[in-house]
Amino acid sequence: MMSWLKYEFRKLNWRVIVNVIGYVLLALAGLLVAPLICGLIYHEDISSFVIVIILSLLLGLPFSRVKVSHASYFARDGLMAVGLCWIVLSIIGALPFYLSGTIPHYMDALFEAVSGFTTTGSSILKEVESLPKCMLFWRSFTHWIGGMGILVFVLAILPKSNDRSMHILRAESPGPVIGKLVPRLRQSAMILYLMYMGLTIIEVILLVMGHMPLFDSLCNTFGSAGTGGFSVTNQGIGEYHNAYYEWVIGIFMALFGVNFNFYFFLVIHDFKNAFKMEEVKNYLYVILASTALITINILSMYNYDVVRSIRLAFFQVSSIITTTGYSSCNFDLWPTFSKMVLLLLMVLGACAGSTGGGVKVSRMMIVVRRIKADIQRSVHPQKVKVITFDGKAVPEKVVNQIMSYFGCYILIMGICFFLVSIDGFDMETTISACVSCLGNIGPGFKLVGPFGNFHAFSDLSKLVLSLAMLIGRLEIFPILIFIAPLIGHGHKKKKRAKESIYLYDENNI
Repeated sequence: MMSWLKYEFRKLNWRVIVNVIGYVLLALAGLLVAPLICGLIYHEDISSFVIVIILSLLLGLPFSRVKVSHASYFARDGLMAVGLCWIVLSIIGALPFYLSGTIPHYMDALFEAVSGFTTTGSSILKEVESLPKCMLFWRSFTHWIGGMGILVFVLAILPKSNDRSMHILRAESPGPVIGKLVPRLRQSAMILYLMYMGLTIIEVILLVMGHMPLFDSLCNTFGSAGTGGFSVTNQGIGEYHNAYYEWVIGIFMALFGVNFNFYFFLVIHDFKNAFKMEEVKNYLYVILASTALITINILSMYNYDVVRSIRLAFFQVSSIITTTGYSSCNFDLWPTFSKMVLLLLMVLGACAGSTGGGVKVSRMMIVVRRIKADIQRSVHPQKVKVITFDGKAVPEKVVNQIMSYFGCYILIMGICFFLVSIDGFDMETTISACVSCLGNIGPGFKLVGPFGNFHAFSDLSKLVLSLAMLIGRLEIFPILIFIAPLIGHGHKKKKRAKESIYLYDENNI
């Protein structure tokens, strides 16, 4: 077994993987300059950022200089590179919290960092207002970094990016389908980030125009852009008691949950393809329907104030379906029906190719169509039913992979329930905590509700939930690739697959 295991890992192109990790560490060193500048502005201790920047440079410079040959660079290498990069990013990204003493226990600091980078928004902090401004900035900035993906950022600035690097873009981008927007991969990554930055800047400007302080505007925008949900106050957006802020942030959360290919089509004036995207239309239908159902259900709680009920319902629906996790009120006090709607939205998630989490609307659509086709096939065995999406036939292999994804998702969720239940919390807390972390949502119910936190969980549960957040953000396979050799059949002469085991189709933009 051990000799075969060594063989499996030896097949990986470790030079490429180490090289990619090196560039990620260099990018992290550059990004850490932002909270460092924030600390200088507010005259705060920045020594922890200096130490981590130096450490990232010391590791990143030699790693990035490793000579690589892209000729033998396959999907498996891309998956392993992405998985390792996110683990390294989380371990190093937690150090500013730990070294500064802001979060004195490293496991707590790691949980907070993983929650930030994976745009989950779950927190172990009981009182965030007491944190230094630079730490609050770094905490929210991790959402913005993780939203589009650190490796997409690296591909956008890396001059050596080539078609082989598509394996990295595919493994990190959320959703079952990802393709190049334009022929050159580097240009695709740059276009994604330009659209991402453009929406971010617009939201900051709108919040500042509403007289929200610039610091708060930046942090809240980072949280909604990355669909993360870290706020600078314990009460979230509800702390401001401002309807304008809730509408702006609610709308932008929904916008960041849209497939970015939709915005690309709008930019190039291809309105036909833009408005033909079934996933986007169904995503908007779900938001409208959920908002209407919850509004009706909570009307009596707010003295039949229709406008306020619509605003609170829309904000929370937008926050939960995009897995942002912001709160404008304590929705844990809402009727059971409204909470069940929110729980279903937690699982559903946003669109593929967005910054949102969850299983994605497109996957759910294909699963429903597969079930419908199977029912029709059982009634009419000779009938050939082709599953289509956006007017194109979905290959049977892709459909099977999506079903496999759901199987893995349910299995991992069950394991999380089992391990976290050791802490002995009530069922609602345990289940919602696992669903929240695996779906990268943030808040759950009861102890982990919108005004609660994960501080009371044991180190084992925090480690399990941190791993669940990484698995959810990278959509299972880049993390499971670490144990793939353990479940393979070990035939040494089997050819290495040149196709990704992930769910993609390059011809589908």
